[in-house]
Amino acid sequence: MFTGLIQALGTIKPLGGDSWQISFISHSLDVLNQDLEYGDSVAVDGVCLTVEKILNDGFVATASPETLRKTTLGEESIQVQYVNIETSLRVGSKIGGHFVMGHVDGIGQLVSSAQTATSWEMTFSAPSHVARYLVPKGSIAINGISLTVAEYNPEAMQFTVAVIPLTYAETNLSQLKPGGSVNLEGDILGKYVEKFLTNGNPQQSMGGGDFITPGFLAENGYL
Repeated sequence: MFTGLIQALGTIKPLGGDSWQISFISHSLDVLNQDLEYGDSVAVDGVCLTVEKILNDGFVATASPETLRKTTLGEESIQVQYVNIETSLRVGSKIGGHFVMGHVDGIGQLVSSAQTATSWEMTFSAPSHVARYLVPKGSIAINGISLTVAEYNPEAMQFTVAVIPLTYAETNLSQLKPGGSVNLEGDILGKYVEKFLTNGNPQQSMGGGDFITPGFLAENGYL
């Protein structure tokens, strides 16, 4: 589990097969190296990977074929991109973002980015199975970064976040161009709420029917 507060930027390159070498490049290098242990979970652009080998400036991890298919780690351009890195949450640590599992729900794209007096307003598209968890002022993880949904357009399945200068400068959001892909993870709380409200019916959770209706609420004392 993570909090969506990025600790370092890194580079990633394939080592053959499904193995990858992730190297740290930021000022957090010493802290991260001291914190890492064999078998630890580390979020790389929001993707939870397991440390298989510790290096002087990073670590080696394996990304499964399923992970490569469903996240940006499978894109050829990842070899020249910086990635966001966060080590797993420790008991007693501060939670400054929100609970991020490192299980990417889908890939979105940057639609537009505009600098304002206080932030960068960035608009992203989201696939329908991710967009259903978006709510204004709710949380979303973009490339592993905990951000707040400022606006949501359900018809276009697009949402906007306001990124403060510190986050913009110290994550790979500053490198994104319109059309660039990002990993998206919806808030885990929304997924559990959906599960409970649909009474565990997968068809209803996918939009196949309405479990909570005005009639249902009236019958159960909600008038």
